Amino acid sequence: MRLRANGARDARSGPLTFLAIDIGNTRLKWALYASPQPGAALTASGAVFLETIDTLAEGDWRALAHPGSMLGCNVAGEAVRRRVEEQLELWDLTPRWLVPSAHDGSVINGYDFPTRLGADRWAALIGARWHVRQRARGLGASPRPALVVMVGTAVTVDSLDADGRFIGGLIMPGFGLMLRALEQGTAGLRVPTGEVVDFPTNTSDALMSGGAHALAGAIERIHRKLVARYGAEPVLLMTGGAAVKMAPITDLPFEMVDSLIFDGLLSLQSHRLAL
Repeated sequence: MRLRANGARDARSGPLTFLAIDIGNTRLKWALYASPQPGAALTASGAVFLETIDTLAEGDWRALAHPGSMLGCNVAGEAVRRRVEEQLELWDLTPRWLVPSAHDGSVINGYDFPTRLGADRWAALIGARWHVRQRARGLGASPRPALVVMVGTAVTVDSLDADGRFIGGLIMPGFGLMLRALEQGTAGLRVPTGEVVDFPTNTSDALMSGGAHALAGAIERIHRKLVARYGAEPVLLMTGGAAVKMAPITDLPFEMVDSLIFDGLLSLQSHRLAL
């Protein structure tokens, strides 16, 4: 794992507590854990829109115990990262940011240019691998392939083989981007947000259902390709703020894991400390 670090470590920081940060395209999510390892107790968490991250030090973070370490992933650019680091000066903490690499612990990065894979996707894949291995261990079986779906501003559908190799993935527009594209490209489609239903009978529901079924179709298609390639049913893991919209419309068995990116960051930090 390659980490980008800035600042100096505060000698007063606790030895165990761990702060995980996920900076997405629209929101920053954070979680404080009792220790830097997967499955650790969550002691506090929150989320803010990027427009309001400058209030974290005086708001949500002000009453938090001093984290012993921190690791984050960021897909919102350097300017946003610097704003977050200014807020982290509350603790004089060393900020560490995930940079995808060719391999990290239990996952091999099959991207043509590994460092160009989104940090959030890389963290989610590592978190997914941890979940798959935990599930296999509990069943006394070998790990299965995995299909990792993140539903946010964009939707990613990423595949892991049974050995933990990332073999590739899709990037698609999320619900909001699809709706805005239709609003901008057609006349008369500025309507209230609808519901996802099987057979829509109004424009609002037709728009929302169209986007949802398009995404579900892509997920189910890649699922079939994984089954055909490996002869095994993949574990389907979903995460992201809009993942709940996918739940009613797919017939595939899946597990909703809200903390998937944080689980990946915990796994990475645990592996780093064990080296």
